Amino acid sequence: MDSFVKLSNFPVIMGYRQLFLQGLLVTVLLSLLTVLVGFVLALILALMRLSNFRPLGFLGLNEEGFELDGGWRSVVSKFNPLSFLATAYVEILRSTPVLVQVFIIYYGVFSIIQLPSFTFFGFVKFERFFPGVVALGMNSGAYLCEIIRSGIQSVDGGQTEAARSLGLSQIQNLRFIILPQAIKNILPAIANEFVVIIKESSITYTIGVQDIMSAVNAVKGATFIIVEPLLVATAIYFCLCFPTSKIIAYFERRMSRGDRR
Repeated sequence: MDSFVKLSNFPVIMGYRQLFLQGLLVTVLLSLLTVLVGFVLALILALMRLSNFRPLGFLGLNEEGFELDGGWRSVVSKFNPLSFLATAYVEILRSTPVLVQVFIIYYGVFSIIQLPSFTFFGFVKFERFFPGVVALGMNSGAYLCEIIRSGIQSVDGGQTEAARSLGLSQIQNLRFIILPQAIKNILPAIANEFVVIIKESSITYTIGVQDIMSAVNAVKGATFIIVEPLLVATAIYFCLCFPTSKIIAYFERRMSRGDRR
């Protein structure tokens, strides 16, 4: 056991505790911004998937204005480009590795789009941090899209009819009736996505983001100690994710208790 983990190495690692504290701050900030970007993107994608936008709908009508029973015109008339694009985005992002997406965004997109080079908090490099947020946000949006879509569909359709009878527009119905109930239903799932992002954010150290795994890599390069820094990182991730999961479970129980009759 002593050959695997040496207790004498931990005091050496403590000399680099500032790197781990900085990595902790970056990881939390990266996760919060990722969930925010992912939620906004997912809401747009979910509305696109639920939309009824059919620009070629006129092809499905005959001369009398009635819908055709079949044929290529009927099929083409039902094509929804918004839903198609959103579905394609979700399926592609969910079916490819996060690492590949991070590399494409950083080495591909942001090699063309030049970002300003500066640091904030004294150590976070914007030109590396921002692509990490974009890549993780795009990935998170693909997963949150399905969560939001299922939340919207879980709201009773009769409430939409009631909103229309009261004279509310579709946007007002979505804003004041549908979304508040949908978000209440999916809030635990969104919070769980935050926990997932905390763990997945470790992949961004491959593009130079100064997160917890970047601190591990720095300590390993300076001291040639491998296992002990990984154990420290494991403890930090556990201290982030485990309490967050318990808090989420607590609020989930409180919310479900309020729904009981």
